[in-house]
Amino acid sequence: MRFLPVNLNALLVELDDLPQTLALLASLRAEPIAGIEELVPAARTLLVSFRPAAIAADELRRRIGQRRLDARETRVDKRIEIPVRYDGEDLAEVAALLGTTPEDVVRRHTGSDYTVAFTGFAPGFAYLSGGDPSLDVPRRQVPRTRIPAGAVGLAGRFSGVYPQASPGGWQILGITDAPMWDLSRAQPALLQPGDTVRFVDVTAQPRVATVAVAAAAPARPVASKGSALEIRAPGLQALLQDRGRHGQAGQGVSASGAMDQRSLQAANRLVGNASDMACLEIAYGGFQLVCRGDAVIAITGADGPVTLTRADGAGGPLPRWQPIALAEGDLLALGEPRAGIRSYLAVRGGFDLAPVLGSLSTDTLARVGPPALAAGDVLPVRAVAAGAVVGAAETPPADLPTVQEEVVLDIVLGPRTDWFTPDALALLCSQSWAVTPQSNRVGIRLAGEVPLARAHHAELPSEGTAYGALQVPPSGQPVLFLADHPLTGGYPVIACVATHHLDRAGQIPVGARIRFHPIAS
Repeated sequence: MRFLPVNLNALLVELDDLPQTLALLASLRAEPIAGIEELVPAARTLLVSFRPAAIAADELRRRIGQRRLDARETRVDKRIEIPVRYDGEDLAEVAALLGTTPEDVVRRHTGSDYTVAFTGFAPGFAYLSGGDPSLDVPRRQVPRTRIPAGAVGLAGRFSGVYPQASPGGWQILGITDAPMWDLSRAQPALLQPGDTVRFVDVTAQPRVATVAVAAAAPARPVASKGSALEIRAPGLQALLQDRGRHGQAGQGVSASGAMDQRSLQAANRLVGNASDMACLEIAYGGFQLVCRGDAVIAITGADGPVTLTRADGAGGPLPRWQPIALAEGDLLALGEPRAGIRSYLAVRGGFDLAPVLGSLSTDTLARVGPPALAAGDVLPVRAVAAGAVVGAAETPPADLPTVQEEVVLDIVLGPRTDWFTPDALALLCSQSWAVTPQSNRVGIRLAGEVPLARAHHAELPSEGTAYGALQVPPSGQPVLFLADHPLTGGYPVIACVATHHLDRAGQIPVGARIRFHPIAS
């Protein structure tokens, strides 16, 4: 096995093939190493996230290196049949690539069992190994901007089913009505690692009047008795975010969570909450809410104006990074930030809403969690005992990013620096990169005067991607993965933003320029 650097709290273990990867995964699950927090298996790699305070990277590499690669995970045998209408857009093209007929492709695809090797890309998306070995085709040269939910496709030696409509580059053979992801189930993902899968041809049967989509989004919040916050205007984007839903990689679900964890924790401490409770994450300005009843709030994160208008018309500017008492009818407004872009609003007691998979975070890519807030939403507040502790004032950061000054981010080079030319590696840190308007919680899309050139142009097998990864698509313009990034990706990662600068990355505005500074892992 080979160890590749990812970040200060993650490393990538590269193995010879999928069986070795699954064997190492089974070994680490059967006999865990203290300090490992998450394991993301892929075609030939295992992404290992760990707590540096619990185990040093060198010690972790030593202990993983001692593991045997012949272990197998013990699980209850589970066999799932997936009905497919083989009328996909790429069926004829796949047949031509294989030098056969569409009917023969269907026969081969339905003639063998598959095993769920690992999950990723999206919640409920399973990479299925096995099947007929002749079904080995490359991804499409130009990915589609939209593939429908239930689409059954091929990529390399893997088969898979898209759980929801999304962009993608797999070769589409057909479509199924079986829902891959359904939050109404105890285990939302239909396919789990180790399951046996068989595709069944139902092209000739009448179409069933169902749609293979994820469960409906949670109902919009409506307050019950007690205090509440009523949203008058959400601004560009207002979401509920907490620490995130960790430990769900087995279902293809990434952690998500607040983009600026320090600000989330500070806002909660100011109002006397546990530091990981859900806050409102408010992007840019234009946000307004009205208090129903009495509440204590605090606002941290970006630097920008906050104003309060009392029910009697009095009011004025309010400070950030301090507790604020609100009364019935008070109108709170957040203006355009001067520095940073995301503000965090905590309320004493927290929001009285049902979590999704253990978290109130909204994952905008996976579409897991509460919907984005809209005008008219009413967020109920949990009651707290009188005299609840409120924290002392917090110190705001002194260097929030702005469009006026270049933002410097520390990076750890790897894991795929060898896929790029020496000039590209030098260029990554010598030129500045503009933050484009296509940026969001999934990632910051960067534009540089000179794109990064690859030394290897082969197709990279899917592998785990970390928060902060700088993935480089064929355009040569990097994408900096943020909180809602996919668990796995198919483009090489040249570097990763160091863990201590991830909060800073989450506050960078569109139009800013970034320069990368390499540090030792």
